[in-house]
Amino acid sequence: MTGVFSPLERLRRKLDKKGADRPPVICPGGMMNAAIVEVMQKGGRVLPDAHHEGGLMAGLAEDVQAFTGFENYGVPFCMTVEPEALGSSVNYGSLTCEPKIAREQFLHVKDVEFAPDGAVAKSRRGEAVLEAVNTLARRRADIPVIGSITGPVSSAASLVDPMTFFKELYRDRENAHRLLSYVTEQLVDWALCMAESGASVLSIADPTATGEILGPRLFEEYALPYLNQIVRAVHKTGRPVIVHICGDVGRVKQHLYNLESDALSVDAMVNLTLIKKENPDVTTMGNLSTYLLESGDPGRIQRAAENLLDKEIDIIAPACGLSTSSPLENIRAFTGAVKERANA
Repeated sequence: MTGVFSPLERLRRKLDKKGADRPPVICPGGMMNAAIVEVMQKGGRVLPDAHHEGGLMAGLAEDVQAFTGFENYGVPFCMTVEPEALGSSVNYGSLTCEPKIAREQFLHVKDVEFAPDGAVAKSRRGEAVLEAVNTLARRRADIPVIGSITGPVSSAASLVDPMTFFKELYRDRENAHRLLSYVTEQLVDWALCMAESGASVLSIADPTATGEILGPRLFEEYALPYLNQIVRAVHKTGRPVIVHICGDVGRVKQHLYNLESDALSVDAMVNLTLIKKENPDVTTMGNLSTYLLESGDPGRIQRAAENLLDKEIDIIAPACGLSTSSPLENIRAFTGAVKERANA
């Protein structure tokens, strides 16, 4: 291995388990996006407007990459594109507040009515995301475009009231699997459309599938097989896949090693060194505290980033979703520390 790689080459080599000049430092979009207030104020392209228009979305993704130093483009900037297309109501938020589900469409898992195939890609916001992906892929061939997808458990829990949904994972397994299968088929189509539009990497964030909520048995039954179904479909296109699971994964760690994704992204409390020791085949991603990025000082953030480098984490990234009030100075301290180590 010789030379310095482009951001796309560097990320792809890490995901392919090959050597690179240094770890990439990325923020994949979706739940984990860096469209903070300072970036929007500097670039003039703002949310919620950029949730709806492909050109604005692409422009904001470019602003995020340029101002923060993250080495990728990541779209969309929320986790509501899929559930809205499948029937739920969304509050689009504001400059400082991300979109949220305003009302789940169905009362029980047995009540879910299936939307037509390809509903996400054909929705108004889905079309905007695909336009943004295509625009970004054409503008800079050297920067990876990460298409971010809301995972199957999180998407399902945005269609049915979450508390009811969790109870019915036990009480109505047949219809719960019917819902997860339907959602997964929609997500597979959505992922393939992103890949066809130019996404070079797909990232699946499934925060509701945390072990703290599901526990090991439900994670194995409801999260693992449907995540792997999406991963396998994307792999047929030649694109790699990142999977992010929130929270303390200790109770489900044995099942995480059965994920077929190309990288595993985890929250700040997870010991990535232990994961690497227990399973050297896992490509690790993360996991700098987003609380530190919001509230810490640049010096502490730089040292935390250097600690991740010392631990030989494969891909450096925030541990979870960034607060929109995170200071740009802090994020640049994070990304700068990773890049400066390579030049030292």
